[in-house]
Amino acid sequence: MLLQSIFPFKIFLTVNFYSTVIFTFFISIIFTQEDQVAPKYSNEFLAIGIGADALGLGNSVVAQTGNVNSGYWNPAGLTKVNKWLEVGMMHSEYFAGIAKYDYLGLAHAIDDKSTVGFSAIRFAVDDIPNTTQLIDNSGNINYDNISTFTAADYAFLLSYARKLKKEGLSIGGNFKIIHRKVGDFAKSWGFGLDAGAQYQIKDRWKFGIMARDVTSTFNAWVFTLDQQTQEVFLATGNTLPQNGLELTLPRIILASYRKFNLGKKGIYAASELDLDITTDGRRNTLIRTGLISIDPHMGVEFGFKSFVAIRGGITNMQYITNYDDSKSLNIQPNIGLGVTIKNFHLDYAFTDIGDASVALYSHVISLRLKLDKPKNMKP
Repeated sequence: MLLQSIFPFKIFLTVNFYSTVIFTFFISIIFTQEDQVAPKYSNEFLAIGIGADALGLGNSVVAQTGNVNSGYWNPAGLTKVNKWLEVGMMHSEYFAGIAKYDYLGLAHAIDDKSTVGFSAIRFAVDDIPNTTQLIDNSGNINYDNISTFTAADYAFLLSYARKLKKEGLSIGGNFKIIHRKVGDFAKSWGFGLDAGAQYQIKDRWKFGIMARDVTSTFNAWVFTLDQQTQEVFLATGNTLPQNGLELTLPRIILASYRKFNLGKKGIYAASELDLDITTDGRRNTLIRTGLISIDPHMGVEFGFKSFVAIRGGITNMQYITNYDDSKSLNIQPNIGLGVTIKNFHLDYAFTDIGDASVALYSHVISLRLKLDKPKNMKP
């Protein structure tokens, strides 16, 4: 009852919010394309993905996602959370364990039509040596002056989702808070919005759309270098960084999903195709123009009821230049396995099998727990 009283603005979110988002989305594209102030790969740690089930499918889950991880992939999918609380956790490591990626998600079903969620993501490299003070004022090397620092990116997503009157249709949105920090040298705070929708036809066809950074996401950077560090930067030919604003332009993901029942014993096959449309100009993707780039990726799943699933997916399709200046198509293959025991879900994924592409690869394990309302809790 308390949570229900906190959200009297449900109707406002479903109508006014999304009309405003659509308007500001197009306005932001027009002005940022004209001014060309946006770096192409800002906040790219948020494009890695969360959940071993999704990573095994090549990140092709925008149409089908329907659990606590939907807060990241498509908040509209949170409406499928049917427990009092659902918890999601993931840990993965990249570059031989140097970089660590962690995720924690929570989702709470307010009623049979609306859900709230919270997601926290950390991508960091710890214990980086700081050698700016290695040589003292007398020109002597002193290893005792070496310290360490952490370069970390944090994202916090507050999500809300609601089913609409049209059967099978749901919408959702995220408010994002982004914090990036490089030791005591630099830090930034950023804010942005995501919006998503899903439409399901019976249990076979599903369609989804996800607009990341729909109004553009702003990161304000502040650099704090002491005098000695500035002198080291200048003496080694580096340019002193300046405070500034970093802008992440919108990314639209269109998705379609189809499920096939194979016989009457609960065996099924399913596939999804997603198209990532970026609005920051030409990228090294399969389809690219001067204004937008389109990156297709797809996943296939075979399973038995909801107990076990085997997954495979391909993503990061791009052309790379070989040593003889010829170009070849590069594809990142992924595989995964999922097991469900009552309200406990365990998923595993091996991304970028054999380091076949230029993308990151890792062994990923994620957990999801579904919890009922405690019996001693008052309504």
